Amino acid sequence: MTILAFEFSSEQRSVALAREGRVLAEAAESGGYRVTHAFGLVEKALADAKVLREEVEVIAVGLGPGSYTGIRAAIALAQGWQLARNVQLLGISSSECLAAQAQAEKIFGRVNVVIDAQRGEYYLAGWDISSAERREISPLKIVAATEIEARKAAGETCVGPVVGRILFPAAAMVARLAASRKNYAAGEKLEPIYLRETAFVKAPPVMRTY
Repeated sequence: MTILAFEFSSEQRSVALAREGRVLAEAAESGGYRVTHAFGLVEKALADAKVLREEVEVIAVGLGPGSYTGIRAAIALAQGWQLARNVQLLGISSSECLAAQAQAEKIFGRVNVVIDAQRGEYYLAGWDISSAERREISPLKIVAATEIEARKAAGETCVGPVVGRILFPAAAMVARLAASRKNYAAGEKLEPIYLRETAFVKAPPVMRTY
């Protein structure tokens, strides 16, 4: 199975190509959350892996939480690819991706996965990680910055893009996780992991003068 993976949920965005669970190539960029040279990253990964677009069978997307703009861009790219090539799509939690990366780096025990939620808040999930397994023991939630500071002060292990041991969710890990899964989704079913209520502010009517 040839998998193309996107992870755009943090300021370090990446694309990876994997086949049968082995990563063939990856490309990454860093910078502002709202700038993503997605097509350039895809072209580089394909070229480095010597894989044709037609060979891609599955596209795996990091669904966040994180940069809403980046995640939406990744989903839109995956949806367009499915329309053009009829590939299978998979969504992977960026929180789980970070937990898997912590495991790969031998960060064991109770681990707090922490992701910036803006507005002075953080996304937080608790994982129990060993060399043999990893298990989510506290579901993802939004907490105040003071809770993260309290956990750090208590000596708890924190990992993530901005707090504690710095880890960025990577497309290479998204591809590895996707290799063992079959819970494919239609493009319109892929949605960002976003715990806040969506709020819209209606623009006031335009006053016309004649």
